[in-house]
Amino acid sequence: MKGKRAGGIGSPVAPSAIDEIMQAKFAALGIANEFDLVLHLPQRYEDETHLYPIADILPSDKVVQVEGTIIQSEVMYRPRRQLVCQVEDGTGVLVIRFFNFYGSQVKAYSIGKRVRLLGAVRQGFFGAEMVHPKCHMVSTNTPLPDALTPIYRATAGLSQETIRKQIRQALARSDQTDSLKEVLPVGVLKRHQLLDFRESVTFLHQPTADASVDSLQEGTHPAWSRVKFDELLAQQLSLRSHYQKRRSRCAPELPEKNLLTITLLKLLSFDLTRAQKKVLSEISSDLARPYPMQRLLQGDVGSGKTVVAALAAFQAIKNGYQVAIMAPTEILAEQHYRKLSSWFTPLGIKIAWLSGSQKKQQRQDALAIISDGGAMLAIGTHALFQDQVEFNKLGLAIIDEQHRFGVEQRLALHTKAAKTGLVPHQLMMSATPIPRTLAMSYYADLDVSVIDELPPGRTQVVTKLFEETRRDEVITRVRESCHAGRQAYWVCPLIEESDTLQLKTALETYESLMLTFLDLKIGLVHGRLPLQEKSAVMERFKQGEIQLLVATTVIEVGVDVPNASLMVIEHAERMGLSQLHQLRGRVGRGAEASVCILLYQNPLSENARKRLRIIFESTDGFEIARQDLSMRGPGQFLSARQSGVPMLRFADPEKDADLLAAARIAAEEILRDDSVSAQRHLLRWLGNKSQYLQA
Repeated sequence: MKGKRAGGIGSPVAPSAIDEIMQAKFAALGIANEFDLVLHLPQRYEDETHLYPIADILPSDKVVQVEGTIIQSEVMYRPRRQLVCQVEDGTGVLVIRFFNFYGSQVKAYSIGKRVRLLGAVRQGFFGAEMVHPKCHMVSTNTPLPDALTPIYRATAGLSQETIRKQIRQALARSDQTDSLKEVLPVGVLKRHQLLDFRESVTFLHQPTADASVDSLQEGTHPAWSRVKFDELLAQQLSLRSHYQKRRSRCAPELPEKNLLTITLLKLLSFDLTRAQKKVLSEISSDLARPYPMQRLLQGDVGSGKTVVAALAAFQAIKNGYQVAIMAPTEILAEQHYRKLSSWFTPLGIKIAWLSGSQKKQQRQDALAIISDGGAMLAIGTHALFQDQVEFNKLGLAIIDEQHRFGVEQRLALHTKAAKTGLVPHQLMMSATPIPRTLAMSYYADLDVSVIDELPPGRTQVVTKLFEETRRDEVITRVRESCHAGRQAYWVCPLIEESDTLQLKTALETYESLMLTFLDLKIGLVHGRLPLQEKSAVMERFKQGEIQLLVATTVIEVGVDVPNASLMVIEHAERMGLSQLHQLRGRVGRGAEASVCILLYQNPLSENARKRLRIIFESTDGFEIARQDLSMRGPGQFLSARQSGVPMLRFADPEKDADLLAAARIAAEEILRDDSVSAQRHLLRWLGNKSQYLQA
């Protein structure tokens, strides 16, 4: 790192001021250069600028500072070893208590010493007390700080004082460098009433004594708004610039062939909904353009995304181009294969099937007809983007449950069109709705279509909560439902015993239910079954030969059995909202009233109780997704996509929706009118990470 300009974007942390060991510790915090360092903003603040009279403080969670003289100090041994002191300031007496202390502290906290204490006050046996307060030895004339004390995220071997010192030095150096220089156009700053960037960052590290601690802690202070705006703007600039660059690439033009589409529609046993027609029109228009489509198709469980994808595939095929459909699980991929075969085979379209568990000869045969163009449609799992797979003329890639695939995997599928020299169109589908603010933020590089209604005939699923103690009632309901000619799922979260989670397993449950339901035909399916066995069990269930299917969450997506009208989910308290909603969507696909029973065990954690209440009260996937986001945060909600998209460190798309909206407008304006400012801003915030959206 030697030889780089001090204070520049790529400069090491405090050059020549710290050794390699210390640099490694900073690196553990994600700090590699001076800009990272000055953007290592405080997690919270301590107010050491004010003193409170002991007589005025009341027990509460609020942190306060007092100063006084130690009038009593002793080590006590009941109920455990502890150092207990009494501090008096002329207005009252406060007890301070230390359970972990050194011998040197006993000597330091001797009678007559003057101390300044910072902490929360609680009601103790002898009155007001602080437990393990922050403590400084002072004299009667020791001045108070003139700024709030920043508290930073730290790591072992890196103290708060070391971090503060390095940040102070970096801020001082920034005055002589351009690391914090303003890079945004004046018009943008004025229009959005933004503070100066350098002033904002400096203030957050060194807030004045009169600053509102609450607005700083909550991230609503104007200085925080500036930093959040800049971060959101960098994200929007990167996403939108890639969106524009994609339009400069060449893709095959695949215009709609209306008569042929009507031919396929006639084979279907149903009419498209208004919403399906709308999104199909959007996709069809994209496919006809000479630049690659990159569209996300969202729709709740059972909204009919598959038929829209099939019609898009048909449009590409009738223009002479191959289509790849990739799904995350073999069960879902095979479901697509069976369904699309029933629609496409009568039209003379050959389909290839690829999965990781295929026998060698089957795989070689599939690879051959994909490579020579004999198969115009290839359906499979991640096996589709392996090196051996070569397409003859790939024009469209369709990725189902796209959030389960990383950017690299989607990129790998893109490269399969190398023979044509064109970039294939891409349609991504998700039954996990993306809340609007998250779509505006992390999916701004995509066009988004939403199927916002269910096909007619879909019944509303009634959700019921049963504690484990009512298991017998659940068993009775299952027996009655199956005897009435309907079918049921019994879902378990694990395959084999886990000492840590103590959950029921699919194997255990299967054996138990076989003994319980001697009069029912019961099947078992889980992720470790060979594909042929899985397929055979699922086919028997679809044909009604199996009445009760015991399964792990491999049936979460893609399984469509209209006669199944009852689902029991074991240990529902252990599952996430999205997974529960997806599983529940496996029933309610026929004309019969359907029920989903969530079987849970007490005691419930607060989060588990909240999840069960949300899934019980709502069947709206978008509302469930919004609640899920608020509980988990964007990082966990976005799942695999975060492997390719830098997560926001400061801004929250939901809480900072107004800043996000402003950043979107500003990004369009800057890209249009001031490309130099756009590049400077991207370099500052993303460095070389701004190329992550090739997929």
